[in-house]
Amino acid sequence: MTDKTSPTTFADLGLIPTLVERLEELEYSQPTPIQSHTIPYLLEGRDLVGGANTGSGKTAAFSLPILQKIYQQDKPNSRRGNTVSHLILVPTRELASQVAYNVKSYSYHLRNEIKTVAVFGGVSVNPQMLALRGGSDIVVATPGRLLDLVSSNAIKLDQVQTLVLDEADRMLSLGFTEELNNILALLPEKKQTLLFSATFPEKVTTLAQHLLNEPVEVQLQSAEASTLVQRVFSVNKGQKTAVLAHLIKQHQWRQALIFVNAKNSCNHLAQKLSKRGITAEVFHGDKGQGARTRVLEGFKSGDIQVLIATDIAARGLDIEKLPVVINFDLPRSPADYMHRIGRSGRAGEVGLGLSLIDYDDYHHFKVIEKKNKFCLEREQVAGFEVDDDQSEAYFAPMKPRAKPAGMGKKKRNQ
Repeated sequence: MTDKTSPTTFADLGLIPTLVERLEELEYSQPTPIQSHTIPYLLEGRDLVGGANTGSGKTAAFSLPILQKIYQQDKPNSRRGNTVSHLILVPTRELASQVAYNVKSYSYHLRNEIKTVAVFGGVSVNPQMLALRGGSDIVVATPGRLLDLVSSNAIKLDQVQTLVLDEADRMLSLGFTEELNNILALLPEKKQTLLFSATFPEKVTTLAQHLLNEPVEVQLQSAEASTLVQRVFSVNKGQKTAVLAHLIKQHQWRQALIFVNAKNSCNHLAQKLSKRGITAEVFHGDKGQGARTRVLEGFKSGDIQVLIATDIAARGLDIEKLPVVINFDLPRSPADYMHRIGRSGRAGEVGLGLSLIDYDDYHHFKVIEKKNKFCLEREQVAGFEVDDDQSEAYFAPMKPRAKPAGMGKKKRNQ
């Protein structure tokens, strides 16, 4: 970890008074650690890899220096054609919308009408093409829609001064490799490149080094400093829904975000909870963008109490004071586990990340623990204790499997 300074105010970071004033209005009392350790370097124009827990203020960390750079340019209104000066790439539509909203909020008092545009799929492309006319200062984009707009000549990337990969571990994963490579080929060689994420697997860190020029590395992930409590409950196979309904009713959480792994699982679980007197909305990729936006806004406002979602809700979304996240299904990726539970316990608020595991989940949860370097006590819910014939599998050390009688060494692995 590189330590630049330990400022106590945003002014100490070198931010201009206009931005500091806006942050005070937004009740940002002092910089978070990721902001303190990165903003001075970013104002110097350095490339940077920034890792910090979810809810730690990464969006402000990378967007405030960009806004100041635009504000201080000699020709702040020099937008032309359909170019863009600063590009922020994100993996999901919802995160694109949220980041653009935050950037516009931070720039509220800046003169010269800094132009920020969000572009993402799932909605008509025509309004986005119109918004890009005349050039843009900042574009927040998902890769697929950005490439569609490039192919339609609605945007050019040859004037980009800053590239940000938000949720960089996801952006550098196999699912985005081809699209990201196509975008990188359209960008100028000389630019400032920033990578921010809550998790940086080793393979991603190695790949990232090829994208950056002598980057500063700031890694501030800290389980000890987190306000998020993690718990795991062992349950009998087939009893997860009953346990989930019991916990929701028992604790009377103001809101709960429940993660499953498949789109059809969202609807199926919502139906089963409904039979137990619990109303839940669903959030997944098969819903139209308008419906997704309405559901997310309803959950953020508190009108929706229980939301069942796939991993499209796992990254970057800021749900204020969300009391609990529940893994009904364990995520396939250990990194996604941290992103999921990070929807709770944000910005210093106390939160709870709760996982339900049955016999089939036991070994995978051990992998999640190992990869994320933690170990949790296996708890049980009163009234739903694990059957005696399964308890050893949950709690006892693994025993070596006995050899079948009459089989020699050469066949023991068959």
